[in-house]
Amino acid sequence: MMPATLVLALDQGTTSTRAIAFRAPGLAPAAIARRDLTQHFPASGWVEHAPEDLFTASVAVLREALAGAGGTAADVAAIGITNQRETTLVWRRDTGEPIHRAIVWQDRRTAPLCAALREAGHEALVTARTGLLIDPYFCATKLAWLLDNVPGARADAEAGRLAFGTVDTWLLWRLTGGRVHATDATNASRTMLYDIHRGTWDDELLDLFRIPASLLPEVRDCAGPFGHATMDILGAPVPVMGIAGDQQAASIGQACFRPGMVKSTYGTGCFLLLNTGAVAVPSRTRMLTTVAWQLGGRRAYALEGAIFVAGAAVQWLRDGLGVLPDAAQSGTLAEQADPGQDVVMVPAFTGLGAPHWDAEARGAIFGLTRATGPAELARAALESVAFQTRDLIEAMRADWQGTAETVLRVDGGMVASDWTMQFLADTLDAPVDRPVVLETTALGAAYLAGYAAGVCPAPGEFAKSWALQRRFMPGMAPAERTRRYAAWQDAVRRTLSRA
Repeated sequence: MMPATLVLALDQGTTSTRAIAFRAPGLAPAAIARRDLTQHFPASGWVEHAPEDLFTASVAVLREALAGAGGTAADVAAIGITNQRETTLVWRRDTGEPIHRAIVWQDRRTAPLCAALREAGHEALVTARTGLLIDPYFCATKLAWLLDNVPGARADAEAGRLAFGTVDTWLLWRLTGGRVHATDATNASRTMLYDIHRGTWDDELLDLFRIPASLLPEVRDCAGPFGHATMDILGAPVPVMGIAGDQQAASIGQACFRPGMVKSTYGTGCFLLLNTGAVAVPSRTRMLTTVAWQLGGRRAYALEGAIFVAGAAVQWLRDGLGVLPDAAQSGTLAEQADPGQDVVMVPAFTGLGAPHWDAEARGAIFGLTRATGPAELARAALESVAFQTRDLIEAMRADWQGTAETVLRVDGGMVASDWTMQFLADTLDAPVDRPVVLETTALGAAYLAGYAAGVCPAPGEFAKSWALQRRFMPGMAPAERTRRYAAWQDAVRRTLSRA
């Protein structure tokens, strides 16, 4: 028999579900399949997904990608899963039926509970154990909300009849026919219930949030056996061998294995990770300390900055205002903007993330004139992404005492725009590297699965395969850079709910 050489990466994102078939050992993309994912907005600041949509779309794209690569289940060495993090699901163990829609990471319904917990003085404990801040972004308060607001849920949870998981756990449960209830260390580190130093669920935090331990999945390495997808998924059982949250998977796909390396992913939101190696660096600037990956029982850590709205601002211009026919045209439109107009957009549609962590902030646009049109709005939306990235970079430099790389590796849908990447380099006054393979999140998941399956090399060898497509060098005059960033900072100050 010929050895299995395909690795399937399932990338379950916030607005789409994708699968990519890669050919080992070099992990060249062979085929891709995609499905749009419907988001539900039942109330202001609430964001939900239908759990069944997550699963059915995942199965469909896995099948399409495999067929597109001309393969069968016998050709697949392993499946890797990467997922939107912090999205929270609870289902019945006996039937697999969800008790509620998934509460998405963007959802802000638990802001009052988070405020009460902070006022009661609990944030220091949470941060010391988890590296996180008390915020609706993370799973713990979402899970508490489900137990308190779905009729009968708390009693069922205390009786051991319910299971909790992030999206990876839900997909793994369904793919394995309910046989495996597990997650990996990166996703566990985003729940606000996991001690990232000891590598265990934390009993004191479970008591604080009133979460029964019986709900929780087993936590495993990012690369290793997670069970087999059942025969009905692809026609024969296929091992699931890798799992990582999307931002950690992107960091792996960008081969950011050395401490000090930095990557930023631009999708619905923007997430910047700085590898800090074996040291979990505490942040003084309200960055997050998180698990970057766990291999062979050993954890690597990262500092992370989270921007809730990046590509979502462009989607709003397209879908909400109707001033942009296609998101891919945003860079072209921004080039046409009147340079004499200083329009600044603060896209705090669901609050502001790092370093502000203001759940009550809401979006605003400053500098509007009668002459402002679609081009100026498109430019302001794209510029806001660069300004927010600079906020994160400057905060991380204050936290990280090691030698940080000056080059930023970028990925995600927005980086296809040359205009946006050039403005990012200008704003940061630093080089921005765009790789040949932009699907780095899926690539990271595929590498973890392929590494565990023995068809991909060790991390050091894999890093040699990273290839640069284009480097963007800063060219903006220092005075102009300073003026623009000062305007952004002023706009943010006027947007904060605590201003």
